[in-house]
Amino acid sequence: MITSSIDVIVQAARLRDGSRRITHISEVLGMEGDTIVTQDVFLYDILGEDSNGTCSVATRSTGITKPQFTERARYFNEEGNLVEALEKSQHRTHHQRLLES
Repeated sequence: MITSSIDVIVQAARLRDGSRRITHISEVLGMEGDTIVTQDVFLYDILGEDSNGTCSVATRSTGITKPQFTERARYFNEEGNLVEALEKSQHRTHHQRLLES
């Protein structure tokens, strides 16, 4: 019942600086036996801390270009917004990798 009623999981965590941030956006793919199978679509990396101890984070795409919940987004007429967000994150992730090399 869980896999048929949940499409996306948004996970938040408390960071070292005490703030709460989203750390994962994952889609629920289905079941393998008794195990719920998920796939990360976005991850949030802690880049460091400033002089006040505030953590800085960056969004990172895992490279999933067409998650299974795309059909659900289409049903709600949000497919265009989803595709745009995925494309922007792909570009941003690629740009970050270039800067790191």
